[in-house]
Amino acid sequence: MNQSVPVAVVSGASRGVGAATARELGQRGYHVIVNYHSNAEAADGVVKSIEATGGSAEAIQADVREEEQVAAMIDRVTTARGRVDALVCNANTAQPPLEPLLSLPWETFAAKVNSELAGVYFLTQRVLAIMREQRSGRIVYVSSTAADVVGRLAAHSTAKAALNTFSRHVAADAAQYGVTVNTVAPGAVDTDATADVFTDGVRQYLRERSVFGRLLTPEDLARTIALVADDGFGAATGQIIRVDGGYNVLEQQLGGVSVALAKPTA
Repeated sequence: MNQSVPVAVVSGASRGVGAATARELGQRGYHVIVNYHSNAEAADGVVKSIEATGGSAEAIQADVREEEQVAAMIDRVTTARGRVDALVCNANTAQPPLEPLLSLPWETFAAKVNSELAGVYFLTQRVLAIMREQRSGRIVYVSSTAADVVGRLAAHSTAKAALNTFSRHVAADAAQYGVTVNTVAPGAVDTDATADVFTDGVRQYLRERSVFGRLLTPEDLARTIALVADDGFGAATGQIIRVDGGYNVLEQQLGGVSVALAKPTA
């Protein structure tokens, strides 16, 4: 094995944003570890797509919520490659329960928050130890703009807000080792995971509040995530980078226009 080739580990890389990010990092010259939980066929497809464009990749199964499985995966990587240069924590460890807080069982709420944090905690501990020895590395967490949303997303929003805070603590700890840590917070992304969630009405609402006139694609997110995982953001660390197609500013602008138009003139 060529131990001079940089190595990127992408969790939850068999589909959606993770798969697109793995392909983007492959094009940037990384040997990509395509982590997956259960869909080996899809993960193998991502590996083949990276190799088809001249890149290098391999698929490794591991439930990132389980410390032993994470340890086995990273040990396998370092034994073969001797390094980990980029870690992208993207795995969707639990589907968000979409129901009002008053009817949301504690067990369901806690399961979402716990799985979200476990899915990054074990990977971070294991990989940061390697990066500390290397005195270099980049960690990118994939969060969500839902961290700032209130409504029927209490468990999901709380989990993502906790992830954002966790990432800043990791950034503070990692800085002394030359490791940068940043978080990419996507807005609404059109994936197979959201296909049954976004109604036609929701899709139209989101399109009207996007500078692209459409929902984000996994490839939109992958370009930013790969840039942050590579050298593009330089010394930036501890940042929450919002990638929402302009939704936040356009929503405020449209809301402001609506209020202004509704206000009676003197």
